[in-house]
Amino acid sequence: NMKAYSELSREELLTLKNELEKDYEKEKAKGLKLDMSRGKASVAQLDMEMDFLDVINSTSDIRTRSGVDCRNYGLLDGIEGAKWLLADMIGVSKDMIIVFGNSSLNIMYDTVVRCMLFGVLGSTPWCKLDKVKFLCPVPGYDRHFAITEQFGIEMINIPMTENGPDMDLVEKYVNNDSAVKGIWCVPKYSNPQGYTYSDETVKRFAALKPAAEDFRIFWDNAYAIHDLYEDGDTLLDIFAECEKTGNIDMVYEFCSTSKVTFPGSGISAIAASKANLDSIKSIMTIQTIGPDKLNQLRHTRYFDDMEGLKAHMKKHAAIIRPKFEAILEVLERELGGLGIGSWTNPRGGYFISFESMEGCAKSIVQKCKDAGVILTGAGATYPYKKDPADSNIRIAPTFPSEEELAKATDLFVLCVKLASVEKLLSNMQ
Repeated sequence: NMKAYSELSREELLTLKNELEKDYEKEKAKGLKLDMSRGKASVAQLDMEMDFLDVINSTSDIRTRSGVDCRNYGLLDGIEGAKWLLADMIGVSKDMIIVFGNSSLNIMYDTVVRCMLFGVLGSTPWCKLDKVKFLCPVPGYDRHFAITEQFGIEMINIPMTENGPDMDLVEKYVNNDSAVKGIWCVPKYSNPQGYTYSDETVKRFAALKPAAEDFRIFWDNAYAIHDLYEDGDTLLDIFAECEKTGNIDMVYEFCSTSKVTFPGSGISAIAASKANLDSIKSIMTIQTIGPDKLNQLRHTRYFDDMEGLKAHMKKHAAIIRPKFEAILEVLERELGGLGIGSWTNPRGGYFISFESMEGCAKSIVQKCKDAGVILTGAGATYPYKKDPADSNIRIAPTFPSEEELAKATDLFVLCVKLASVEKLLSNMQ
């Protein structure tokens, strides 16, 4: 029956509910134990790059090209080779970058902390202000929102479009309200929708005229090279655009090799203007003597350059592309034309974003959980975990095996159907 569910009579819905409940009980009896909640690399991806650990050993020369011994103290802002590599990865010049340890989330957290405690380039520290607000494109990345929530920063929802955040709203807030100090952005293959900001969106970001001199764009370019297909999306370089508008200090860009090498043992970086970097370094110099340079050296030697990075990412794509395609195929086959859900078709990144009928996401996620499949919590993609429409669900295809994925997706579409039928029936009461 390919009629849209909304066109079914009460009797047809009740019959359908009966069938779906029987199927659901069968699924529950299988005793599945699957986790699709986070964008983790699969074991196959990690096994594929085990030779990463062999790049330096006890017989290696462990000095950088310029002769610095990576076993010792030194180089607060990272080794030169790692700067070249990560600068190329996001398309900035290497003098704009500081390379850190394994986590860009850690850098973003520390960056907010610096703004809170020390202020931005001489402005009042945020912790001394009555009100600090952040713009949050939604649906978005739960860990971003968790940072600003922890510091009591007020979060404002900005709806996403397939070209990026609603820029009319962004401009209105940033250009008129001096309490607005930042915006979270995942500009390429956004989490969770997989959208890439259009050239116009990037240009409008660069042309903002903030009411606050200490406003910053937190540009989390997490999926810069994470294409699933040969012809990946292209993202305009925000710094090049900011050069043109005289706004070079307005952006903090973040990246890492978390989904490139081992997610727990990668390297990460911040890119920013000279003024911003000098300020960050002056604070960091009290915090640390420097990063793990041996791991930076390992990355530098393993890839050598951008071509090495790209070749490696093709191996990842070969493993995860079929998983994305398998899920999208099931969604289309089982839900296409029913009017009870829509979803994104990302060309890269790590997630598929699913929109259920209004008021159904929590129910779908709970039903999946009761039958042994863990999804990202409903509401997680919104600040304060409050999805006003209770409709967004983030699907993470990468971690399970293809066989597990097939089972999980079959269960998922069944739960979508069941929750939707229940919702339509309750609307008829």
